Amino acid sequence: MGLLSRQLWCLASVLLVPLLTLASPAFLRLSGVGPAWAVLWLLPWAVADGPLAGALGGATAGLLVDALQPGGVSQWPALILLGLWWGRLGRRGPPLERSFSLGLLAMLGCLLLDLSLMLQWSLADLVARGERGIGPVGIDAFLLARPGWHLEDLGQAGLQVLLARLLLTGLLAPVLCSLQLVLWRQLLGGSWRR
Repeated sequence: MGLLSRQLWCLASVLLVPLLTLASPAFLRLSGVGPAWAVLWLLPWAVADGPLAGALGGATAGLLVDALQPGGVSQWPALILLGLWWGRLGRRGPPLERSFSLGLLAMLGCLLLDLSLMLQWSLADLVARGERGIGPVGIDAFLLARPGWHLEDLGQAGLQVLLARLLLTGLLAPVLCSLQLVLWRQLLGGSWRR
């Protein structure tokens, strides 16, 4: 376990993820979509504290955000994998200090998180169609007859949400992740590169 995970107030910083998700400041939204706060918290945490702490932080942040959103999809599997990956990058590669690198990693993490959610929704839809007897590849005509529920409308809305979230996360990551990374590396006192 990493050194940051042993400090109570550092662990409590994960509570900012659901608070910012709920608060969703209006000046930090684009077309009603906010950034991926879990990704913005997890990236510097995992880079500074390692893969095990990154996976544990991803699981904690994912479960906290999942508790806010009802439904059959979960963010924690993708966040655990991202925490492991970013923790390994922080330990084995050259130090991640460039804002551009942090922004790209955050955008990639947001993309992987959203694609994971889309995959889970698709699988849940296939299971639901199979239970209703529609068939795994059939289309529910009643659902598609309602206005606003055509496949083109859903595809455009999903793409707009994905792009808005990617843009906001990528723009906020250099500032927020850099500040957190500097703070947590200072707390570790130079022992962050083992």
